[in-house]
Amino acid sequence: MRIHQLRQAFTLVELLVSIAILGILVGLLLPAVQGAREAARRMHCANNLRQIGLALHSFVDARKCFPSSGWTIASAQNPSGAYIGWQASILVHLEQAQVAVGYDRNSHWWADRNLLLGRIPLGVYQCPSTPLVERPSSLVAKPPRPSLVLDSPLGPSDYAALMGVRASISPKSYLSSESTRSVMYRNSATRFADITDGSSQTTMVVECGARPAVYRESKLVRDVGNDQGNGWVDSEGGFSLDGSDATGTRQGAGPVLAPFAMNRTNENEPYSFHPGGCHFLYADGHCQWTDQSIDLVVVAALSTRAAGEIVAQDR
Repeated sequence: MRIHQLRQAFTLVELLVSIAILGILVGLLLPAVQGAREAARRMHCANNLRQIGLALHSFVDARKCFPSSGWTIASAQNPSGAYIGWQASILVHLEQAQVAVGYDRNSHWWADRNLLLGRIPLGVYQCPSTPLVERPSSLVAKPPRPSLVLDSPLGPSDYAALMGVRASISPKSYLSSESTRSVMYRNSATRFADITDGSSQTTMVVECGARPAVYRESKLVRDVGNDQGNGWVDSEGGFSLDGSDATGTRQGAGPVLAPFAMNRTNENEPYSFHPGGCHFLYADGHCQWTDQSIDLVVVAALSTRAAGEIVAQDR
């Protein structure tokens, strides 16, 4: 005699409960996964800046001073008087010898040969948290540079030289003295001895992602709108700290009207796509995460090399 056993199956209610439980588990796991990915991206970004710091120090060892944020005149560091930026100047110290050997330091960055090299994307100049945005296919004239039509976009850069402070940020005015400059600014030749506020207390490079597209409050305002930061080869990428209001539409009004130091706009202000803050590279080569709630007055003090402010920071 054969006994047939009935096979027990899931009921509809049990199936729905199982699906609901799986959905809850996935919902709990997803933020953790996203958080881990962002932590990895943030670490990658910090490592980029550390490499840049080492390259800048190697430049100092070779030339006895830091590079200019961008040269526009003839000088001991730039005999030809060509327009050259700091990021092109340190290529050989960034293990980018193949690009560096082809770069012509006797010609402006927009000369045919240099412009061709400038289209090469270099990972060390890109933050992995920065979203992909449309890169410009042409650049308007910015004398003496003519207007340019590009066969392919310039290699991006999410890092910029912070040239100092050029604003009235109470209780101090940063408008008149050369001491309120930072390490790298236009046509500079800063030595370590010139950084009297201390190299560990002087910011020289900050994040400023996705330029020349314009972002305000994490939202893309327009695909192309900035005439600076067109790529790592562009010598006009540096800027001074101004401060911004909460919407990112007003800069340079000081702590009363524009109290925010970062992450309100990437229109030539410190700006990252990391939640809650931004990486700063200091003159001694260390990279430090800075919370976006930091007071504008403190960031201004950290952005000058010889203005007499000493700021204690926790690392």
